[in-house]
Amino acid sequence: MTLRSAYDDLPAEASAPAATDPALVDEALDLLSSRPLVVLTGAGLSTDSGIPDYRGPGAPVRAPMTYQEFVATPEAQQRYWARSHLGWQRMGRALPNDGHRALARLDPELLITQNVDGLHEAAGSRRVVALHGRVSEVVCLSCRTTSSRADLERELDALNPGWLERHGWAETRPDGDVDLDDTADFVVPRCGCGGPLKPHVVFFGENVPPERVARCYAAVEALGTEGALLVAGSSLTVMSGLRFVKRAAAGGTPVVVVNRGSTRGDALATYKLEVGCSEFLTRLAARGAGAHPLSGSPA
Repeated sequence: MTLRSAYDDLPAEASAPAATDPALVDEALDLLSSRPLVVLTGAGLSTDSGIPDYRGPGAPVRAPMTYQEFVATPEAQQRYWARSHLGWQRMGRALPNDGHRALARLDPELLITQNVDGLHEAAGSRRVVALHGRVSEVVCLSCRTTSSRADLERELDALNPGWLERHGWAETRPDGDVDLDDTADFVVPRCGCGGPLKPHVVFFGENVPPERVARCYAAVEALGTEGALLVAGSSLTVMSGLRFVKRAAAGGTPVVVVNRGSTRGDALATYKLEVGCSEFLTRLAARGAGAHPLSGSPA
């Protein structure tokens, strides 16, 4: 299959064929197993761990709280933490799945994840950029002190006895909160300095820290035409992930997208595969991919 060397002159309708054909899947595996890799993962990779995604086939329309909403009023923060405290009961107990473990074995030049669940690190991946942060950490918006989410959860339990028992039926959302409207009596602690606490993750309406973006760009650019970018389980709907696909395609780096459903990067993909992430990554790891490091890699 011809590799595309630029993205800005592609017609809007151009795209790699969405493949379930075993022969095309094997072609993509052959390409990836012979090259240094950077991997970009999204919520679709964690669905096998019981964490729902936002945009997969059949996923309901969701409207997560934005950063602007969160900081606007104490009531918004109360609503967020009341829901998130319930959602943590699933998110905080989730375990890595076969896809996470396969990526740990692959040990790519850099693993860029849009997920905040920490499952790549739990699986043993070494070189990870958590693009949107980790939900296991909490930050004070006044003094910027970070602390453990597990410690905060224990405090929330103590301040809100019976809350989990009364509302544990609520449906978990992908970012770790739930669908719940009755939150007016929930008690939220504050930092020792008196400031409001927020999960140490990038909300909608916030920017990804520039140093994270720079590290990811450097790793993608270092691939050149001899490496490959693998996207697993992301619809690439938001620019925080799509920009790396664009950068790879502009530099002549082949791009393989593994995702059930269309993505905004399909037009830039050398292969677009409609197969399960865990199954595909397990097969890729079995071929010994990732054993072709770049000399002088910035990752």
